[in-house]
Order: sequence, then C-alpha cells, then structure tokens
Amino acid sequence: MQFCDECGSMMHTEGDAWVCRSCENEASRDADTEADMTTRDGQRDDGAPAVADATQGTEETMQEPCPADGCDSEQAYYEMMPKPGGSYEVRLFTCVECGHKWRET
Repeated sequence: MQFCDECGSMMHTEGDAWVCRSCENEASRDADTEADMTTRDGQRDDGAPAVADATQGTEETMQEPCPADGCDSEQAYYEMMPKPGGSYEVRLFTCVECGHKWRET
C-alpha cells in the first residue's frame, strides 16, 4: 500500500505510477519497495480470537437481570475484559440459570 505524501490518502497504481485519487498527486513506482510490501497472502493467521466465558475461573455473581426471553433469573456471573485498543473495559455477563451471555451496554 502506498500513501500520498501530499494529503495522506491511499494511492492506486496506473501503469508505472502511483496516483492519489484525492489530490491527483503522482509518484513513480519502485519494484524493490513494492516487493517489500506485505500482501494478505504473506500475513500470519493466528486463527479466531478466544471467546470470553464469564463462568470460567470465577464464582462471583452479581444481581443483574437476564435479558433472555422466558428467564426470570436475577443473578449472573461477570468478567471484565479490555476492549480492543485498550481504551476501556467492558463487563461480560453469563446468566446463572440459563447460560445466556451478554455484555453491559
């Protein structure tokens, strides 16, 4: 991927040049530089991320009404998980009675 030096937009190729769709700036293509660019095929696949389960490793529950239809439980296991990017945490719940999972909104 090549980004425009003028405006920072992503550029596309047209023949022997990179062309910015936003400001029409052009830059010459360099085969050595392009060979070092990582393609999707060359990226590592670590598989799907682990799914959090608020019932693992905890016996703590809190009073939280289950939103599942037909469940009248008022108790849920909970777990705090960091949001991607680390900006803040989110609380994940699992109903003690029916096992329904949801997150705090």
